[in-house]
Amino acid sequence: MSLNTFGHLFRVTTWGESHGPALGATVDGVPPGVAIDEEMIQVWLDKRKPGTSKYTTQRKEPDQVRILSGVFEGQTTGTPVQLMIENTDQRSKDYGDIAEKFRPGHADITYWQKYGIRDYRGGGRSSARETAARVAAGGLARAALNTLAPGIEIQGYMTQMGPHAITGERDMSQIDQNPFWVPSAETADTWANYLESLRKSGNSVGAIIEVVARNVPPGLGAPVYGKLDTDLAAAMMSINAVKGVEIGEGMAAAMLTGEDNADEIFMGNDGKPVFSSNHAGGILGGISTGQDVVVRFAVKPTSSILKPRQTITKSGESAEIITKGRHDPCVGIRAVPVGEAMMASVILDHLLLHRGQIGANRGKIG
Repeated sequence: MSLNTFGHLFRVTTWGESHGPALGATVDGVPPGVAIDEEMIQVWLDKRKPGTSKYTTQRKEPDQVRILSGVFEGQTTGTPVQLMIENTDQRSKDYGDIAEKFRPGHADITYWQKYGIRDYRGGGRSSARETAARVAAGGLARAALNTLAPGIEIQGYMTQMGPHAITGERDMSQIDQNPFWVPSAETADTWANYLESLRKSGNSVGAIIEVVARNVPPGLGAPVYGKLDTDLAAAMMSINAVKGVEIGEGMAAAMLTGEDNADEIFMGNDGKPVFSSNHAGGILGGISTGQDVVVRFAVKPTSSILKPRQTITKSGESAEIITKGRHDPCVGIRAVPVGEAMMASVILDHLLLHRGQIGANRGKIG
């Protein structure tokens, strides 16, 4: 199975399966001299790990990361960094009933059609368990960004669960105060009641996540095939269960006029350009403007549900299936740290590309 690597200069290769002994990432292109240790990466993995609330899968994984190479005396050496996370709470027996059946909404049928072999224990490489490796790599990317561009901040949160969008004023201080990563205490209460009823009925629901990168310098990205938004869209779309990605206004831009959509430009008191709005999501022509980079992605409902669904077997016979095991009623909850990790990885990658080709921005204003 090829194509397990993303990035240009900051390159991340993930490996491992949901029910294998371990999974992890090999990260190449990390600049030397970046302060890093396992605790710094663990902070981000703890945000993603399962079993943190009753609204996520009750699989109990500590997601303890180990750094096997590329770090010496608390600093990166410039050589590949190998990150490993052991699996400790697999229940492969939960998946015995689906060895011959294809779960609707899962990659079972496409993996079988393409490769003629599949790991039915939790989905193998198609499992959301793979995203733990991305979050570990994203922690490394954050550390490098803190060294090269310390002003950059990356924050993700949920804006919608099923039909329920966020309501009221956004209060970013609330994001870490509820299990849904939503910047609204009022909305968190609504979602809790809604998801509890779904969870008890054995059903699931989708969600929308927004990730913002603040203080991104202008100039990152390149025209045509090296666009910053191209790589961001690809990175977010590669996350398990993601079915749509937007930059800035996204699909809503189709409903705006040119007059409404144009982010007018003025000179600020500090002699730098100031934009009247940010419909473009901080990217114009594939290149960052210096505004907040805003990305949204939609995840589908968890396909593993306790509702009986019709399917077929490998031999082509009709069958009914109920997916047992421990699953998230809304995968959007644990997708927030994954989106942040992918944003950090792409921003770092483009920062390194920019430094390599341009160095410092050449165009002067004023």
